Amino acid sequence: MAYTFDIVGVAPILTAFEYQCKAQEQPHRSKAYLSSPHCTLDDLIKSTELIPAKPEWNWDEVIQRIVNFWLKHEDRVRYWQQELSLAGRENVIVARVANVESLRYEFESLLSWENWD
Repeated sequence: MAYTFDIVGVAPILTAFEYQCKAQEQPHRSKAYLSSPHCTLDDLIKSTELIPAKPEWNWDEVIQRIVNFWLKHEDRVRYWQQELSLAGRENVIVARVANVESLRYEFESLLSWENWD
């Protein structure tokens, strides 16, 4: 399986929690949201352990994707670290990890002509 990871922004703690709750309502979801009060690689990796009802993914590959993102996108990481520090203590960094195959299936089903009836 292939996975994707990206930092999507800074949000209030409650908003980040709501994102994760909505995402986990779907039993075969394509994505999960991670959040942390600190924009560090270690903290985002630790946040994968806190996902309730984790999807049946290869989490070693997910973590490798997070590490690869961190190594290849230093400028984006620094940008979000700065944004989080400016936002204040009531906010967290929010990241999204997704199963590419499941995400593709979701998009294709949204665009299916059968759903337009």
